[in-house]
Parts: sequence; C-alpha cells; structure tokens
Amino acid sequence: MTVAANPLAALLAERGVLLADGAMATNLFAMGLEIGEAPELWNELHPELVAKLHQDFIDAGADIILTNSFGGTRYRLKLCHAQDRVHGLNKRAAEIARSVADLADRTILVAGSVGPTGELLMPLGALAYEDAVSAFVEQVEGLQAGGADLIWIETMSSPEEIRAAAEAAVKVGLTYIYTASFHAAGKTMAGLHPKDIHGVATDIGQGPLAVGANCGAGVPDTLSSLLFMTEVDPAATVVVKSNCGIPEYRGGELHYPGSPGLMADYARLARDAGARIIGGCCGTSCIHLAAMRQALDSYVPGPRPTLETIVERIGPLHIETTKKD
Repeated sequence: MTVAANPLAALLAERGVLLADGAMATNLFAMGLEIGEAPELWNELHPELVAKLHQDFIDAGADIILTNSFGGTRYRLKLCHAQDRVHGLNKRAAEIARSVADLADRTILVAGSVGPTGELLMPLGALAYEDAVSAFVEQVEGLQAGGADLIWIETMSSPEEIRAAAEAAVKVGLTYIYTASFHAAGKTMAGLHPKDIHGVATDIGQGPLAVGANCGAGVPDTLSSLLFMTEVDPAATVVVKSNCGIPEYRGGELHYPGSPGLMADYARLARDAGARIIGGCCGTSCIHLAAMRQALDSYVPGPRPTLETIVERIGPLHIETTKKD
C-alpha cells in the first residue's frame, strides 16, 4: 500500500517548531474519568468531553492533537472487556479529534496515538512479533478510518514493539512518529538508549517523520535524553513530550508539581537543544500548554544547553543518566 506523504513537512516549514498537546488521561481524570476506567471508552460514553479537551488544547495553542486511543489495542482493551471493539473505539477517537481540528482557524494535525500493548514480545514474553503487528494494524485501521493524519507511537520501551507499530502504520498506509520513555538509568526499561533512537525503524517504510522522548522520569531527565538525540543527529526532527514533573500523592490524589513557568522554561530549553516538536505528557494541563505556547512564540535563540544548565534552571535529574558510550 502506498504511504501518505509527510504531513509534517509543510507545517514545520511554515511554523518552524510545532507545539504538541498535553496529557490525555490525567486531564480526563480531572473531568470525571474513574481510576481503572479505560479512557478509550469515553470516545463513545462521553465524546463531548473528549472533544472539549481537544478544543481546549487547540485554544491553548497546540498545532498537533493526539487521539484518545493510547490503550487502543485488543490487548489493552481486553482489560475492560472491549477487545472486540478495537476498530470502532479507535475510529471514534480519530473522528472526535478530526471534527475539532477541522473547525480550527489554522491547520491542526491529528495524530493517532498508539501506546504499548502491555505485553512482552518474544523471547522475553509470550507475544509473537507477527501478532503485535496484527494488533497494531487493527488499531491503525480504525484511526485511519476516523481521519488521523499520521500515527504517533508513544511511551515505548522495546525497539521491537516500536518496529511492530511502525510496520502496522506502513501496512495501513500512514506515516508515523515514535517516542520512547526513558527512565531506567537514562534508558528505556528494555535498555534502549536515547542515542540509539534514530536507528530503530529507518528501514520501515520511508522511516519515521520524527523520533523522540515522552513521559519518563520528569522534565530534566527528558531534556537530558534530548541532548543525546540531537547530538547524534542534529538534522533529525526530534520530539519531546515530558511529564509535568514527578507525581506526588496529596490527599489521596495524584498531583504533578510542575508549574506553568517551569514548563515554559522547559519549552525554551527544548528549543535550544534542537527539538522541533514540543509538548507535554502526564500532568500537563491546558494552562501549562498555554505557557509553553507563549514561550515558543516569544522565543529568542540561546546557546545549546548543557546538562548543568538544565539542572540549574529546571532542577536535579531524578535518575543518573547513562553516558553515551
């Protein structure tokens, strides 16, 4: 199947740097989603609230919105007995985002969010690579049917699972981005180092539109990962979508301590470090995103930050990073 052209190219050429949206699940929790309830079910139960969150992100300045489909494979949906609704839930997720994006007064890209299956691939686990591809194809077909512009593979740990999701995107005919979550001595839980992110899927289709880091151990750690990625390949389009700080339990609720000011400074540092797409992950609200938009709009280029600069301005690393060698 012929894969669509790069939907990012024109927008990056026009705007230079793109702002991706903030958190999906943690904002839905604030809107009433219950702990243990699958966010994807809200695409049918409460589509108006999902649409409102997309609209709020666009109003805050997002150029890219991610669909409410992170856990949309049959393996994740099985946890809520919805494994037979993969196509419908993913199609609805993309339709909701598409309908909001199409009403905007500027071009907004709809990225189909694809998260991990939650299963370990062979030989570490029982999931065969071919079965992972099949599950991702099922999800991506739904996202394509709903109008997604591209596939956004996120919070990955295993290079093989990234490849399976990328292969699924190409089989269906969509381009893709992938990001990994670095939080174990600066690597993913499967041992992938940020410096090696670029080579994971270069041979699948035309290769990724962008690669990067999301979620992880907090803002300074994400920026540390970014330094490795942009040092290895300064010409690559690199994404960062950091958590809004490390969550803490307060009064029985999860609280992300990152302030709008901190996330604004993160956006500036990410830009100086070479990121072309910058957004927020867990805990990032529309208020944080608006501060990031303002920071990018008023951006004055600065020197490439060092790790010491990041720690001085953002705070200490939460984990010791692994040297690139």
